[in-house]
Amino acid sequence: MPIFELTTDKLRKIEETSFSIAKVRERADLQRLLRNQIEIISPDTLIIAEEFGEWEDSRRRIDLLGIDKNANLVVFELKRTEDGGHMELQALRYAAMVSTMTFDKAAEVYADYLSKSGNGEDAERTLLDFLEWEDNDDENFAQDVRIVLVSAEFSRELTTSVLWLNDRGLDIRCVRIKPYNDNGRTLIDIEQVIPLPEASEYQVQVSAKSRQERISRTSTKDFTKYDVTIFGKSETRLAKRNAMFFVVKNLCDSGIAPEKINEVINWRRLFLQVDGILNSDDFIRAATVQRESGGKMFEKRRWFCDDGELICIDGKTYALTNQWGNRWGSAIMLLKDTFLKAEIDFHATKESATE
Repeated sequence: MPIFELTTDKLRKIEETSFSIAKVRERADLQRLLRNQIEIISPDTLIIAEEFGEWEDSRRRIDLLGIDKNANLVVFELKRTEDGGHMELQALRYAAMVSTMTFDKAAEVYADYLSKSGNGEDAERTLLDFLEWEDNDDENFAQDVRIVLVSAEFSRELTTSVLWLNDRGLDIRCVRIKPYNDNGRTLIDIEQVIPLPEASEYQVQVSAKSRQERISRTSTKDFTKYDVTIFGKSETRLAKRNAMFFVVKNLCDSGIAPEKINEVINWRRLFLQVDGILNSDDFIRAATVQRESGGKMFEKRRWFCDDGELICIDGKTYALTNQWGNRWGSAIMLLKDTFLKAEIDFHATKESATE
């Protein structure tokens, strides 16, 4: 689609050109400019690496690697060619290769990227703030990998492949970035061509559904149940997060302050605190206001904050996090070893070993 200048007496056509004629380089120009303004082609995305190639037995490099607000990794493949070459195949390889990346590895990669760019920010904290997370949540990190292909044009073979792959649950976007010559000035027309913008919302919803179904079929999460005893009281067949809640709630009911428990498990924030003795609805309203005043969101699903779950001590109401990830075992062992009088004991429910 040509671009025209609107003048007083006519529409003046702006002539198309090519990046090679305009002397625009792929890496030194396009990639450099897009990495600092990635929102132009991918809103709500944070670039965490450039020329990423930290793999064994491979010398391949991802042009740009990002992460979106849903904690999905985003692989960017850039070409200044007129047909995109075989970039979809390259990007698929890269997506597969980064699909096992953990939050800790992403923070390490981002720290290296910031260091090379002379930025002294704390990589992990910046990443958590971008995701609006309090702490590392590996269970919800990189559940999927998105792909964004950027080229001056795309061949019919490439677009056919992308449409077919998207129909099977992948999330691949094609962004055309076409140069024009306006009396020596280089203008750029940027347009998402797959999926079509007007159909994008519907297609993303379908894709998300497909991904969820795939995750449900292939999930490797640990569903082991636990039997737990504290102060002589026992509960059986508890999921990990519920086992931790049972222990912490009983410790607090015995008079141990939430702050003391957080001193023991000191690598993350355990409690969300609001002044006053509140029920669930009032706590949620107050917590929402509190978090929004700090520029963050309150996500109810991440906290034990229903009636009967809230912990009320000394005129304050606390909600315990239910996000534990792979450090659950270390956390409950620390509580067991610290609060000896509570006589905390836990073991996997026998039946769960065979489920």
